[in-house]
Amino acid sequence: MEDEETDRYRAPALDKGLDILELLSGVDGGLTQAEIAKKLDRSPNEFYRMLDRLVRRGYVTKIDGDRYSLTLKLFGLAQLHAPVRRLVSYATPLMRELAETSCQANQLAVFDRGAAVVIAQQEAPGYWGISIRVGSHISLFDTGSGHVLLAFRSPEERMMMIAESGRSTEQPVLNDDFFKRLDLIRERGYEMMSSMQTAGVYNLSAPVIGPDGKAIAALTVPYITLVNTPHAPDITRTIELLRATTGKLSLLAGSDVRPQE
Repeated sequence: MEDEETDRYRAPALDKGLDILELLSGVDGGLTQAEIAKKLDRSPNEFYRMLDRLVRRGYVTKIDGDRYSLTLKLFGLAQLHAPVRRLVSYATPLMRELAETSCQANQLAVFDRGAAVVIAQQEAPGYWGISIRVGSHISLFDTGSGHVLLAFRSPEERMMMIAESGRSTEQPVLNDDFFKRLDLIRERGYEMMSSMQTAGVYNLSAPVIGPDGKAIAALTVPYITLVNTPHAPDITRTIELLRATTGKLSLLAGSDVRPQE
């Protein structure tokens, strides 16, 4: 009786689309239409229209001519759901502590559909500092947060993220030097760069690492030299405080990363 009740509400087209997404989620390098059909024990013609719709909606992309692979759209959607709220709840007290000890503001960003999105922000404890509004979409290519989110992903995922950003009006210069910089960031564990938006500011950014070893968020301190606050940590010490904070957050996220001393 239960099976009959379940069958009454079947949606074959939806089932077919979900079958494709679930199959591709466990495959590196993508699959051809024929390979998808074989693995799902169906005719290739059954999947043509469904694959076309998934590509047009941005959930699947074509690589190497005739192979289909998942984009990061599902990942981006998930980032805006309950896991993000949990991440913010974990991060808020640690971000507040970081602001107090560093005397600097900080913000937490995640990747969503081609951009870094600020999901939490902590003001500096003094009467002025640099801050970015929660909900702001910032570039992957000229910000510390964007660089870190790209750096701590596989080369294939980086290209998917870059492809999603390509739907915007942004025209980044993606040469060998840019990708070498991402590799350097990954090797040393953080980004330090002059702000390309505000003079006199250094973006100090470090990743929050998930259980799979990839960045699920980037925590950034827009560092400014505080000439009227002699006890404020210098930029080297601020990087240490930042990395200690992201280490704690990574542990809370299920990673085996240990906080920096």
